[in-house]
Amino acid sequence: MSSASSELFAAPRITLERRGDAMYLRSTEPLGAYPTALGKYLRRGALTHPDRILAAERAGDNWRSLAWGEAASTAARIGTSLLERGLGPERPVMILSGNSLAHLQLTLASYLAGVPVMPISAGYAFSESGRERLAAIAALTTPGLVFAQNGDRYADALAHLGDQIEHHVVADAAGARQVELERLTADAPGAALERAEAEIGPDTVAKVLFTSGSTGRPKGVINTHRMLCSNQQALAQVWPFLFHEPPVLVDWLPWSHTFGGNHNLNQVLAFGGTLYIDDGKPAPGVFDRTVEALREVAPTVYYNVPAGWALLAGQLEADPGLARRFFSRLRFMFTAAAALPGDVWACLRRLAEQHADRPVPLTASWGTTETAPGATTAHFPDAVPGSIGVPLPGVVLKLVPAGDKREIRIKGPNITPGYLHRPDLTAAAFDEEGFYRTGDAVTFVDSARPDRGLLFDGRLAEDFKLTTGTFVHVGKLRLELLSAAGVLTDAVICGQDRDYVAALAWLSAAGTERIAGRADAPLDHPRIVAHLAHALANLNRGAGSSGRIERLLLLDSPPSPAAGEITDKGYINQRAVINARHELVQRLFTDQPAPGVIVPSAVVASA
Repeated sequence: MSSASSELFAAPRITLERRGDAMYLRSTEPLGAYPTALGKYLRRGALTHPDRILAAERAGDNWRSLAWGEAASTAARIGTSLLERGLGPERPVMILSGNSLAHLQLTLASYLAGVPVMPISAGYAFSESGRERLAAIAALTTPGLVFAQNGDRYADALAHLGDQIEHHVVADAAGARQVELERLTADAPGAALERAEAEIGPDTVAKVLFTSGSTGRPKGVINTHRMLCSNQQALAQVWPFLFHEPPVLVDWLPWSHTFGGNHNLNQVLAFGGTLYIDDGKPAPGVFDRTVEALREVAPTVYYNVPAGWALLAGQLEADPGLARRFFSRLRFMFTAAAALPGDVWACLRRLAEQHADRPVPLTASWGTTETAPGATTAHFPDAVPGSIGVPLPGVVLKLVPAGDKREIRIKGPNITPGYLHRPDLTAAAFDEEGFYRTGDAVTFVDSARPDRGLLFDGRLAEDFKLTTGTFVHVGKLRLELLSAAGVLTDAVICGQDRDYVAALAWLSAAGTERIAGRADAPLDHPRIVAHLAHALANLNRGAGSSGRIERLLLLDSPPSPAAGEITDKGYINQRAVINARHELVQRLFTDQPAPGVIVPSAVVASA
């Protein structure tokens, strides 16, 4: 390992114990001491570097910034107002909007005042079904205040919540019953806030995060201060540079999800860093905003999901100037939420070697909303595609048989105590030894070397059987398809109780241009069809029935957030897509290939 890598990553030291048919993995590195409350990070930073930028957001062509000292002072004033309005453990704050400085100020105020904060996916506000979910969440949690960035834009959602929530607060464009956030900064903090801060302990609820609820109503995952603070300590022990290099992030990942709101934002808080709020995301029409932000600010660490990395890799390849800027002070690249296709992984590694003046490893991690989120990370420079690394300090992994796979279960200070007001779900989530059941599968990179880490082996609930009784491992096959094609942004594997496997997929604009010569070429362009037919043939060569994709249909409409097909962080919900596009799925399984359906090494008449 190079000296640069040794400063960047702590060497993994992992033990493996077998008891019966279960395996237990843990780090031999003990978890160090950590603060008992998130607000302590804010207080410390305001004292030691009050003028440093904590966060900044786009304001036209410029950045509007919030310094650490100002953030702490404003949070104390807002926190005082929250307490005066009767908010507390049983009357949390609901936040509807996306990432912003106002969202951050209200979140920090809640941390200081001991009021749970509930950042909700902004997409819920803009559809009838989403607003029904908001009402269900409000009924479950009894929030005392709801915040929306813009009173006009979120008017329908606020009206739907009506009298369920007493106080309606907005950053601007206040309506009849709305109070502007600035009015919550009027009162100077006093004894009430001091008492509230003093009462916050490790088991105090910091926030409640709601899962997507694709198979039912959203469930609220309790996040305690212990979970979130211990997780940052564990990450810093495997990335020791954080102790002396305050991170600079350019980040779009939504704070309504654990990746953006816990892993990334809390890292900035814990280590005195700066977060530039990227108002783009990996989606048509808005990804250009991400590129603009990266032209203006060079991050020191960069986090993204596979969909974002796939788009960014294409931009970096096409624009050496952007690539040089991006890698100018980058310490590592990081992916999570789903496995990164091998071709994208290789491209990013190649770009780093070309444009960085130091080694810039590409690494990955794994966790869930219930794990704060970090549970494993690949803190070594030679991670392979699909690797999720080794357990963090303080975490114990339990691998148990699940068919022909092994489910990963977790215990540690970063694990949720359960689901808000749902003791039934809480009881079902833990096994007889108190390990959280994740429903995800893993395998070893090298069974003889546990320190080489684990490979993500798919979500057990996504796998299915063909009519032959053969299991299809969806996660693995999806990655193989994306890598074989090289031009798809994502895919959905279909075929439960069918004779063969098929797929729905989305074609990238860059891939379309590369194959057909123009980004707006139709999906039935002969070169596109021929390219994908050839890719299927290569994928299928030598594979058994569960590893072959016999038919492929390209989709001309993007995944719909309103239908639950895609989360705010860019993860495709396989089941939701299959349900929402049932008629298209049926086209994949007709006796003769339907128009537009691509088969291996054959061009089928297009629609």
